[in-house]
Amino acid sequence: QVPLVESGGGLVQAGESLRLSCAASRTISSISILGWFRQVPGKPREMVAIIRGGGITNYADSVKGRFTISGDSGKNTVSLQMNNLKPEDTAVYYCMMAPGNYWGQGTQVTVSS
Repeated sequence: QVPLVESGGGLVQAGESLRLSCAASRTISSISILGWFRQVPGKPREMVAIIRGGGITNYADSVKGRFTISGDSGKNTVSLQMNNLKPEDTAVYYCMMAPGNYWGQGTQVTVSS
């Protein structure tokens, strides 16, 4: 498996912004789906945002209007701009690339009230 390397997590206050970035450590061919997921202890991993070929995006209802996903499947990079963060956004965030089911190691985002 080719590891995906994430960056940009951290501790912020409610209402602030963060930008997460992810890149493959080596080129992966034929990637067509880029995404971000998040997980809190004791709960299943959930989809936050996905971008497909043609720039088609899908967002979880809880982040619509606040988060924006962007990416380049050819360059194997994906980013997540997170604005107006809320305490309930606190989680470990994982990037994903498919097909092939590639995942990052996770980056912690903590939002204080």
